Amino acid sequence: MPEFRPEPPPAVVDEPPPVPEVRPGPSPAVVFEPPPAPAARVEPPPTRPAAPPSRPAAPSALDAPAVPPAFSAPPTTPTPSFTPATWTVLVASDRGYYDSMKAMHSMSGPDVAFPPHTPERRIPLVGKQMRIGRRSAARELQPEIDLAEPPVDPGISRLHAVLVAAPDGTWSLLDSGSANGTFLNDRKIAIGDLVALREGDRINLGAWTAITVHRG
Repeated sequence: MPEFRPEPPPAVVDEPPPVPEVRPGPSPAVVFEPPPAPAARVEPPPTRPAAPPSRPAAPSALDAPAVPPAFSAPPTTPTPSFTPATWTVLVASDRGYYDSMKAMHSMSGPDVAFPPHTPERRIPLVGKQMRIGRRSAARELQPEIDLAEPPVDPGISRLHAVLVAAPDGTWSLLDSGSANGTFLNDRKIAIGDLVALREGDRINLGAWTAITVHRG
């Protein structure tokens, strides 16, 4: 049989103990902190002196409420105003008219003789009408143009004719029903007709009376 040989014990070698490895550790971080900022000083705003109370502003045209445009009627032509003129009549005798009436009516006698002198009278036209005739107490008639003064014209009726005023200031002639008629510029007018008068018109009535119309 083979021989059993024990193994020799291992040789003991004295080794120095391991030196622990020293590793440098991380150096602590240095933190630089900024110095604290000084606290800001808040100063109150300067106070201003109180302003005197202001007066309320006057309303301007811009503040006024808008006014809608007014619809007005188209302009019309102004009505002309009439200034009444002054009208007068001149009463006198007319020899030419007397001669024509004498030939027409065969007038004779002292009552219808042409007067040698007849004073002229100027009478203004006023009011709404002027009656022409001869006054009569019995009839309580007093014409505005009274031809009863001497020399009396026997051919004139008590209420012979009337001068009538118009709204525009003019005048017209009306025969109110005379016995011997009324003539305007040598033409006889019909009873009841109203005829407008103009400057210089001549009215004849009776036997010799002439009335001339003047305006202004």
